[in-house]
Amino acid sequence: MAECLRECHAAIDLGASSGRVVVGWLEHDDLLRTEEIHRFENGQARRDGHDCWKIGELFEEILEGLALCKARGFAPRTVAIDSWGVDFALLDAEDRLIGDVVAYRDSRTEGMYAVADALVPSEVAWEKTGIQRNLINTVYQLLALSREAPDELAEARALLMVPDYLGFLLTGVKAQEYTNATTTGLVNARERAWDAELIAGYGFPKRLFGALSFPGTVLGSVKREVEARIGYATDVVLVVSHDTGSAYVAASERDSLILSSGTWSLLGVELPKPELTLPARDANFTNEGGYAKTYRFLKNIMGLWMIQSVRRELNGVAYVAGREGVDRPLSSQIPPLAREGQVGFGDLIAAAQGAPDFPSLVDVDDERFLAPASMMEAICAWCAAHAEPLPSTVGELMTCIYHSLASAYERAVHGIEAITNHRYHAISIVGGGCQDAHLNQLTARETGKPVIAGPIEATSAGNLAVQMIGAGRIPSLAIARRIIANSSELVRFDPA
Repeated sequence: MAECLRECHAAIDLGASSGRVVVGWLEHDDLLRTEEIHRFENGQARRDGHDCWKIGELFEEILEGLALCKARGFAPRTVAIDSWGVDFALLDAEDRLIGDVVAYRDSRTEGMYAVADALVPSEVAWEKTGIQRNLINTVYQLLALSREAPDELAEARALLMVPDYLGFLLTGVKAQEYTNATTTGLVNARERAWDAELIAGYGFPKRLFGALSFPGTVLGSVKREVEARIGYATDVVLVVSHDTGSAYVAASERDSLILSSGTWSLLGVELPKPELTLPARDANFTNEGGYAKTYRFLKNIMGLWMIQSVRRELNGVAYVAGREGVDRPLSSQIPPLAREGQVGFGDLIAAAQGAPDFPSLVDVDDERFLAPASMMEAICAWCAAHAEPLPSTVGELMTCIYHSLASAYERAVHGIEAITNHRYHAISIVGGGCQDAHLNQLTARETGKPVIAGPIEATSAGNLAVQMIGAGRIPSLAIARRIIANSSELVRFDPA
């Protein structure tokens, strides 16, 4: 008797700390139903002096998740991958991986602003790409590589962003998806294509940059060996492979700002054209490619990374260049919470609520917070350097982080509205961070705008929605957003 498998689509949703395989299908044509099939850790390892992604292990987890789909009674019609931006793989003439896939928090890009500006003035790069100045960007990683390991760049015949590379491993087809490519700082915003003048100016081999592919493109069928491993044939399609872009697809509020809240906070709006004005450049906003050739005009803010780091530190695990390094909290200035067992995010929120009036604020986008050995010590050091009161308890430290994030959101909202000359009526917070009710309420209070929190699983929902539009199951983006909203529990926070 033939197996009876539910037809669905599968989203491979990869974050900086974890990944998962989620299947989705429509019920009664107006509800999106999803089921998480496989969740796995994603992390880095220290290799040859650099913080690198364990890309081989990541691919094995993807195969395991796809195989489990069939074991759980599902038959994915299509599969699509989204992940973080900026990081890439280099392939040689025989499509073999060259070196490691270095992670964006690695320190190799230190000093690359000066190197880049000597080759291409920063104002020229901005006018062409509209991409913010950030040391994690691919352009700075490539410049660092060209100085440290020029032979690798000389040997390379293809550059694939992380989801492009994983898609290649599944299908054997190389493609460069547009939305993720825009995070490189090498795509011309007006032309939606690699900027040949910039690439030549930086001295990168032009052979690495081919025609860009757009969301909705069918990459190809999985390779025979992949089919044998997972137990079925399926097609891999391109969606908005930058995870922020997929999350924006799922935002349901009309005429609202969108905050994709996770390790990073990405606060912005969708626009039909890039915003390439001087005020936008001076405020370090960015114009990333979005679905249906829109632009995500947004501010990249440090986000929940600071909270995640403090929790990790209090639980005795420090971020030390990709290694889990210590068996005790690193901070010598702030005593740990007086409790037994692991510290959870709820404990940190409660601690902050117990010290609501602590006044210090930090610049959450200061580079010292990007990958410190001790986030707690880094915050104390910032306060000391700027004559702010030093936090002396975990509660004061958390209040400092929470209020600093809300303040950063308010500045970004003000900047967006001033530059676009438009007042938005609400903020739609999507992604895992939308579960932090304390931060949601602070954001509503600080910005003076109602906050609509949800959907939580915005990235996978956006990934699935684009697949379903491409398959003809959903007729348009507007209807997809309505379906996602109807299928999600949305929570409103009003300014108080």
